[in-house]
Amino acid sequence: MIANTFVQNAWYVAGMAAEFETNQLHGMVIAKKPIVIWRTGEGKVVAFDDRCVHKRMPLSCGKILENGTLECSYHGFAYDAGGQCVAIPSQMDQPIPSRAKLRPFPVIEQDGVVWLWAGNPDQIGRARPPRTPEFLNDAYDSYTCDPIYVPANYRLLIENLLDITHFYPLHDGNIGDLANSKIPIEFIEQEIDGNPSVKTIRRVQNYRHPPFLVEWFGYEVVDREHTHCMMSPGITRVQLRCAPPGKLGTEHERGYILHHSHTPVDETNHIWRWTVTVRKGQPSLNPAKSSFETIKEMFPAVVDQDRWALERQQKMFNYAEDGYAEVHLRSDRSILTVRKILERLEKGQAAAPLQAA
Repeated sequence: MIANTFVQNAWYVAGMAAEFETNQLHGMVIAKKPIVIWRTGEGKVVAFDDRCVHKRMPLSCGKILENGTLECSYHGFAYDAGGQCVAIPSQMDQPIPSRAKLRPFPVIEQDGVVWLWAGNPDQIGRARPPRTPEFLNDAYDSYTCDPIYVPANYRLLIENLLDITHFYPLHDGNIGDLANSKIPIEFIEQEIDGNPSVKTIRRVQNYRHPPFLVEWFGYEVVDREHTHCMMSPGITRVQLRCAPPGKLGTEHERGYILHHSHTPVDETNHIWRWTVTVRKGQPSLNPAKSSFETIKEMFPAVVDQDRWALERQQKMFNYAEDGYAEVHLRSDRSILTVRKILERLEKGQAAAPLQAA
């Protein structure tokens, strides 16, 4: 594993669309790039380098004036929605220097998500933000958590999501058990919206569900299909389908879709958002609560366990290797493939599917 690195040339989640109210400035760091981002009066989300061209003052500390321009809070330089400086209070009688303009960042708003390309725009190629149509589908209930700051490299979260053999022992007694570690794994490499993707599939029959899943779906013994897919370096999609034995694909099927966005701040920090979508009306074990309400209430306890592990893994990178080397298992094929993909993307190579060794 290449410790404490990240891909700059990728689409990352800057936030959910609802987070960006009109003319409200947001300052953030994505892939070590300081960014000011806001929704203009015309409804378009725009993003630029957060440093005023004059004296590096964070523009996110400024304000949007009534005419729609962004005014720096230090010397009053004003910028339009295209990033061009249009006013300098201290020399209103002089022409504005041609270099007085902000560096823009490509932004795409789709499916209720605002995506930002933090790297070189010339490297976008055919890569597009992966689609998340479930977020705005009226057939689903959907909930996104508040942003979670994690003091760990974002690839540790990606690997955590793809390799669920950690469900025992980390999540034993809630969503995991020893039997989960023994479920056979299928691996698929593909391209999604121009992004190299890795997917794992775990199918099992007559499986006794761990306690949380019994509460979420109301079934104790099930046939189950569980998929985890890194759709791009910025998001991983998880889907679980379950039903009483022999009933998958019928009206008895229940499940959820989870999207985990992992946005690197820098080498040792990232922002994690998870979104759960559940088909409307899906029942849980408790007749007084829907499956959606139950998962929304209980899933944060699982997230807390993962975050606890990620933080402690990250601290181990502070020590010299001294001959240390990870021992890999067959179940690690997906994360080893991800490492190769991310390494290639870090080197600026084409974002094409990579065959695992």
